[in-house]
Amino acid sequence: MKKWIVAAVTLMMVAFLAACGSTEKTTESDTATAESEEMTVTHELGETTFNKNPEKVVVFDFGVLDSMDKLGIEAVAGVPQANIPAYLEKYEDAEKYENVGTLKEADFEAINAMKPDLIIISGRQADMYDEFSEIAPTIHMAVDTEDYMGSFKENMTTLGEIFGKEDQITEELAAIDTKIEEVKETVSGSAEKALIILANEGKVSAYGAASRFGLIHDVFGVKQADEGIEASTHGQSISYEYILETNPDMMFVVDRNAVVGNGTNAADSLENELVQKTNAYQNDKIIYLDPDFWYLSGGGLQSVTQMVADVQSAFEQN
Repeated sequence: MKKWIVAAVTLMMVAFLAACGSTEKTTESDTATAESEEMTVTHELGETTFNKNPEKVVVFDFGVLDSMDKLGIEAVAGVPQANIPAYLEKYEDAEKYENVGTLKEADFEAINAMKPDLIIISGRQADMYDEFSEIAPTIHMAVDTEDYMGSFKENMTTLGEIFGKEDQITEELAAIDTKIEEVKETVSGSAEKALIILANEGKVSAYGAASRFGLIHDVFGVKQADEGIEASTHGQSISYEYILETNPDMMFVVDRNAVVGNGTNAADSLENELVQKTNAYQNDKIIYLDPDFWYLSGGGLQSVTQMVADVQSAFEQN
């Protein structure tokens, strides 16, 4: 009788352990399925399907890199290490991050050897999309200057979905929206008209609404000193005589020289005798914008936040 009881108990224990093992296996299987869940992103260059939460990502867009850094995403495996913005300098560490070329010339051999799970590119690499796609799933995440905030938010929402950071993205975008509304309120009370300029080795280009830096007008509501500037990525070539004739009340200047490292200073050539006659110069309203945020990494959570702060600061100056 006792032997029968022992045998029964033993069988029950075996069945219980088997059930636990089955449950554990099912849980592990479910977890693996969740981690390998596929998603499809529709972008300017096509549709790309890949697994969520990729562990090895090559990032060619500094705005996306800026955002991944802000979100604490540690999946970055490779970046173009030339001209990385100073505030993202940790990604210059060659022991932790693969150097995958430059913004305009990718090192496809290095990228292929990495076997990345995902590649993220933007406008400067658009012509190489097919070559990237042969190596790994590739998505294009450039900002549309004609709808800067709309495309920026869409990119950030997509990034949140990829890495399971939806709630954090919602919070970050809400904070940026609040700051933008504050800037718009400040700007609306000013009659000052502005001219946006890119300075490059003594040459100057102007940017208006719907252009590369057009969010100053389109999003923040700053009035244009010249509403006839053509919308473009590279700007409209202008002369110093044009600047004097336009006579802006304020000038926003992006100094490309500062990021290409040629040793020249935009102020040395820009603030000449002609420009010194403008209202902007005489009222100390020539604002030099940080090119790391405005030229290299626009469209990121950190860079857009800084852009908002820069414009707010410009209108708060006495």
